[in-house]
Amino acid sequence: MKQEKISALQLFYVMVGFEIGNTMIFGIGAEAKQDAWLSIGIGMLFGLILMFVYTKLSAYYPGDTLVQMIPKIIGKYLAFPVNIVYLLYFAYLASTACRDFGELIVSTILVETPIAVVIVSFMVLMIYCLRGGVEAFGRMGEVVFPVYMFAIVVIWILLLSVQEFNINNITPVLGNGVKPVLKEVFPNTITFPFGETIIITMFFPVLNKKQNARKIGMAVILIGGILLTLNSIMNLCVLGPEIYANVNFPLLAATRQVTIADFLERFDALIILMMVAGVFFKVGGWTYGAAVGIAQVLNVKNHRSILLAIGTIIPPLSLLHASNYAEHLEVGAKFITMYLHIPLQIIIPFLLFSIAFIRNKFKPKKVLN
Repeated sequence: MKQEKISALQLFYVMVGFEIGNTMIFGIGAEAKQDAWLSIGIGMLFGLILMFVYTKLSAYYPGDTLVQMIPKIIGKYLAFPVNIVYLLYFAYLASTACRDFGELIVSTILVETPIAVVIVSFMVLMIYCLRGGVEAFGRMGEVVFPVYMFAIVVIWILLLSVQEFNINNITPVLGNGVKPVLKEVFPNTITFPFGETIIITMFFPVLNKKQNARKIGMAVILIGGILLTLNSIMNLCVLGPEIYANVNFPLLAATRQVTIADFLERFDALIILMMVAGVFFKVGGWTYGAAVGIAQVLNVKNHRSILLAIGTIIPPLSLLHASNYAEHLEVGAKFITMYLHIPLQIIIPFLLFSIAFIRNKFKPKKVLN
């Protein structure tokens, strides 16, 4: 069977959409108060270091996904439990992204609709797209990403018209010192969303020109980080640091302040459009990574058959891991970041990179006769 490929531009669209996906609507870096945007910018710099590690691993093992690299680095017996943890991690984060999407939809436009119906309906469409193959996913990225960017640019322009918009809301810079900023950078902004780009290691093998892998990875972190930083600044200028830190969806709250000529208002539809597009990338990326990884661990030739099984697991998992949205956020802050993000995005990849680097450094050189 011919192996599917995606272009560098398609991978860029998919990964930037994945990085900023559902992140745009959250108040990331909120504990840094008016310096939230600064914590995102610094987190982006550390994200570049992580991306260097991810792309370097792929350079050491070209053509391999993360799941295929790990046995070659640490041996198949030790690799098996590590791979299982990564696959569960991918599937679990797909479920949390679905929960974020469902909570936003039922709290805004479909208030009478059970959240289970929203999540299941979205997941059916997601699996339908992914079963078309990674090429279909890449082409959808080309269509959906411009829609996402159009929505966010329109929202930013509208926010500039808000009467409460005040650039002084982001001053004084480092007014509370550097410590709150650094506490937000690690572990929060470095892991969410920049560390989550570890999923790109599951896409590198299908890239048609693998020599572009590092350029794409670095561009994803830079462009995504800049967009998130600008979004944080816009939200802070409209809401102020206190409100920014105390609402579930700051971008939605800021957009609701928009009123044009006392006639046009309630631009919630733009936020919903952006969220649907963003979650498409987020859930799609995690689900694809989980399906491909499971297929490789089980030696199944076609991962599409596994997508149906994953698609039936993710919706109930998204509902069962927390009884309400407040608990969902608490689980994310106290459990996912400390016990999943840090080990799986930072510690294990750095260990794998160190071992791969040493092996590559001392690998016997082939002698040409």
